[in-house]
Amino acid sequence: MFYRITARLRTETGADFLRKLTDGTIARQAPDGQEIVDAMKRAVLTDDGSVSWSEVCYCATPLAHERATVFDEHFDALETHVIDGYQRYDGRSFMEYLAELVDAP
Repeated sequence: MFYRITARLRTETGADFLRKLTDGTIARQAPDGQEIVDAMKRAVLTDDGSVSWSEVCYCATPLAHERATVFDEHFDALETHVIDGYQRYDGRSFMEYLAELVDAP
């Protein structure tokens, strides 16, 4: 199924999350690592400070494996909503935001 996800980034984990997204750590995770990386590339930071993205997941409980292995470490208030397919959302690139967060003094 496809889902729209909204969540709040735990900013204190931003540097670690960006490193794992870009160094292959998450991409190598079976079976969903590359989908997580691709989803974060689609993700945007919205005007209210939340992060929104679309993702496909085949778990009986939406994003069960993704949450257990990645998302619950880096996000709070994660909500899922069934959608028809991948969607793009308006907002600032989440990956760019993470990079700026890491580079901030």
